[in-house]
Amino acid sequence: MPNRSEERVVTPGLLRDWPLPSPTGDKTSRGTVLVIGGARCTPGAVLLAGVAAMRAGAGRLQLAVAEESAVPLSISVPEAKVVGLTPDGAPSDEVLEMSAAADVIALGPGLDDVDRTTRLMTAVLGAAGRDTAVVLDAYALGALSKDAGLLRQSRAVLTPNLVEAGHLLGRDPGDDLAGAAHELAVRHDAVVSVHGHIAAPDGSAWREESGDAGLGTSGSGDVRAGIVAGLLARGAEPAQAACWAAFAHAVSGQRLAPRFGRVGFLARELVDQVASTIASV
Repeated sequence: MPNRSEERVVTPGLLRDWPLPSPTGDKTSRGTVLVIGGARCTPGAVLLAGVAAMRAGAGRLQLAVAEESAVPLSISVPEAKVVGLTPDGAPSDEVLEMSAAADVIALGPGLDDVDRTTRLMTAVLGAAGRDTAVVLDAYALGALSKDAGLLRQSRAVLTPNLVEAGHLLGRDPGDDLAGAAHELAVRHDAVVSVHGHIAAPDGSAWREESGDAGLGTSGSGDVRAGIVAGLLARGAEPAQAACWAAFAHAVSGQRLAPRFGRVGFLARELVDQVASTIASV
């Protein structure tokens, strides 16, 4: 296992010295993000992740959700191409074609069945290219905890919450979240971002200290996964995308606190702060 480096604190200064790729050209130059998730009762998770990806700078957005939610979601997010999954949650041929062509796939927001998610991941990640960037969140992490071979791509970011990190580790992560992130990064050859701690497979590590209790709200993790996806689409490397996303997510919450208090804002309100937070750096 690579040696674990001391964590560097993510600050505006660190990010300014690690600038995101400058936007050039048309929307295709900022990449296509495909968000796959949204079970029958939770299509909003895909909406949050998808719009967050656009706010982070992605050029094109595609969403794949439970079939009955596709039309309402296409009206709610007119910027996106929205397609339905089959009734058993499997990807259609169209979704597999989209997976093969996407620059970034964010998989997991709003899914609610680990076996269906496993089948979905097998098909989607099998159709995607080896160099496709991947963000795994929510039930996709549960599936990965049962079969590490599901992740075939080399440019991946895992965004577990504490419960999901425990499933991936096979134990309670305890207080050493930096150590847990490092262990998972090496095990899955992916960047891992958990509760403000970011680790890369080579042992590099960072810590974002701006987050507060208000980020622990329904849908907040979907927003964070979407920010990562959007930054990957515009050309950021996985560790860079994870660090910038952790900062943008946390500081967006800080910006809302004076109006709503520390724990009164909603995940959808975080999304509206993302672009200006990134621009402020």
